[in-house]
Amino acid sequence: MSQIWIPGACAVALRCTDGVILANDTRSTWGYTVNNKNVAKIFPITKDGRVAISCYGLIGDFQALSRIMLAQANIYEIREGHKISVKAMAKTVANYLYQRKMAPLYTNVLVAGIDEHGPAVYTMDAIGSLSEEEYGVAGSSATFAVGILEAEYSPEMTVKEGFELMKKVMTNAVKRDAMAGNSMDIMVITQEKVETQRLPLVDLGE
Repeated sequence: MSQIWIPGACAVALRCTDGVILANDTRSTWGYTVNNKNVAKIFPITKDGRVAISCYGLIGDFQALSRIMLAQANIYEIREGHKISVKAMAKTVANYLYQRKMAPLYTNVLVAGIDEHGPAVYTMDAIGSLSEEEYGVAGSSATFAVGILEAEYSPEMTVKEGFELMKKVMTNAVKRDAMAGNSMDIMVITQEKVETQRLPLVDLGE
């Protein structure tokens, strides 16, 4: 039986007072080799982009999951006549992963977004164990990232403050993890806009 190599990642999501922030690195590894430095690991999964996922695991698995969930959200909107909520979208992802539990996708995802009920962040494992959190982490850098978040995160943060914290979390977590790096994608979702920035990890000489 061949070994499955799981690429690294620094997947993070924060709930702020006025929105959510998702982040991830862009490095893809296969074993001890960096085979791509520009891989997207954050995906919108609703048509308006107000719900998104930040992923860790096999790239093909989480790319397929994002496409399937986007289709499910579109079907829901057509059938019900209104946009799917963040909670319902997170449950849809979790249910799909659980249905695949005997042949699981090799991925962990963080679901975050905003709707009429406000911002929300959900974490889950590869078979869809779902939990609502103030922040979530996943990937090979998770241990490093969560230490900074536990020390500095506040539920009273605005997205402006959360964006600066996210940059600090990503930069310092990736410094300690050879499986993640190159750049960081940061997606900010508020009621007014959805914006993604790709920032180089300049402190690491990338």
